[in-house]
Amino acid sequence: MTDAAPDRQHHGGHEEAPIDDGHAVRGAVAANMRRARLARGVSLREMSAATGLSTALLSQVEREAANPTVTVLVRIASFLELSFSDLTRVTISEPEIIRAEHPGGDGTSGLPRVRTLFDMLERRRFDISEGVLPPHQPGSFGAHGKGSIEHSYVVSGRVTLTIGDRRWQLGPHDAVRFDSSVPHAYSTGKSSATLLTVVTFQED
Repeated sequence: MTDAAPDRQHHGGHEEAPIDDGHAVRGAVAANMRRARLARGVSLREMSAATGLSTALLSQVEREAANPTVTVLVRIASFLELSFSDLTRVTISEPEIIRAEHPGGDGTSGLPRVRTLFDMLERRRFDISEGVLPPHQPGSFGAHGKGSIEHSYVVSGRVTLTIGDRRWQLGPHDAVRFDSSVPHAYSTGKSSATLLTVVTFQED
């Protein structure tokens, strides 16, 4: 476990102690930081320049490879406009969903149309796949490992995305991005569905 020693501060001759290094807390900080950072559209390098924390340290925090001090977490939370409790809260992260844009989006207008769904801010290894789910597919839970992020696009049909004990309904041309290190599954109802899925993996 890599410690965040370079960013510890001294107050009255006493070194600031790191927060509880429980696995759940480190995982929560990593997931909440990554989700908020991606939502703001900033890279780790840009975040480093703004916070004064090294890119290496921020990467370690986001990979659960560091025990950050309270000072480090406060600086991260402030930049991401999160409260300290929001940054450290242990919970399943909300998926980021982009709903379909129906007006002019079905190709009937005869005009080309491009819609940006998600930006990729860093170089990451990725897998891309097409999934065809038959009707009444119950879904099989799986996870893709620490630091993985899943992006899915519903080509046709409707699916239910389940993460933990929560569910989200997705229809044609909806897109979603979420932390896929958490067990999740897609299921269908009366009709089949086709998904395009890209899973990105954090470089070790």
